Amino acid sequence: MRILVTGAAGFIGSHLSHRLVERGDEVLGFDNLNNYYDPALKQARLDRLLPLPGFSFVKGALEDRGTLERAFANFRPQRVVNLAAQAGVRYSLENPHAYIDSNIVGFTNVLEACRHGNVEHLVYASSSSVYGANRKLPFAVEDSVDHPVSLYAATKKANELMAHTYSHLFGLATTGLRFFTVYGPWGRPDMALFLFTKNILEGRPIDVFNHGRHSRDFTYVDDIVEGVIRTLDRVPGPDPGYDPLQPNPGSSSAPYRVYNIGNHQPVQLLRYIEVLEDCLGRKAEKNLLPMQPGDVPDTEADVEALRRDTGYQPSTPIETGVRNFVDWYRDFHRA
Repeated sequence: MRILVTGAAGFIGSHLSHRLVERGDEVLGFDNLNNYYDPALKQARLDRLLPLPGFSFVKGALEDRGTLERAFANFRPQRVVNLAAQAGVRYSLENPHAYIDSNIVGFTNVLEACRHGNVEHLVYASSSSVYGANRKLPFAVEDSVDHPVSLYAATKKANELMAHTYSHLFGLATTGLRFFTVYGPWGRPDMALFLFTKNILEGRPIDVFNHGRHSRDFTYVDDIVEGVIRTLDRVPGPDPGYDPLQPNPGSSSAPYRVYNIGNHQPVQLLRYIEVLEDCLGRKAEKNLLPMQPGDVPDTEADVEALRRDTGYQPSTPIETGVRNFVDWYRDFHRA
């Protein structure tokens, strides 16, 4: 198939693009290579993709409607995976306009391009952050997500609502994936595993928020990519069991679905750090701090719906995933 992947120079997008090309798809990557974190890492990911037969690339931002429309017109994608977004909970406290530009204006442009380009299926990144102030675990797609605690989370919930509108009005098949904490080789430098590894190897203390007591549903990137591909290959139709008198937020009478995509195996942050220390052969000096604004104490994904519909089955334990990350980090940074 012809598949357009936005955010193709990003962490998940670069892994996904590799897998799609390997299985024989033609992939157009779209990314603006912005400086939210070191663009050199994004370029290094992209440099691994550019030589591959079947991969091509357009540099552009989602909010640049003209560039995006030309990419769609020239490539004529059958399916689209939208992973480009302004990421990060904490940064949304500092620069809220970046989230509106990319995650709201940009996503509108993606929806319009898919609508007018007769795209068969749009898969887009939502986030576990939409669960916000919820305390019921595990988080299930049937749960309310009406209490976001960051603007980033609010934009991701808005994406789900916008997608449903296009599914309902125009018959555009859409699937939203609520990503939980993704980690692995080529990961983002603003995420805990990267920051911890860098500081421990440099002999500097690590900032451990909430005194390390919170837990996260850490999910290895290969498991995530497998779930994205399984979802992409399954174009949703109207849910025959949908009851408007008892609406299910995860499905619809329109061709629309939302799934959690995680590991369903939450790990306390202190245990995560222990595994990292074992892999590095060094102990961390911990700077214990209170919870950060916009953060939530715990996350755990109920992935039963995704497992039921696609056969998704994450299988990588954190001991293996963290080891793979450390091996990549040492090689990439010659550390």
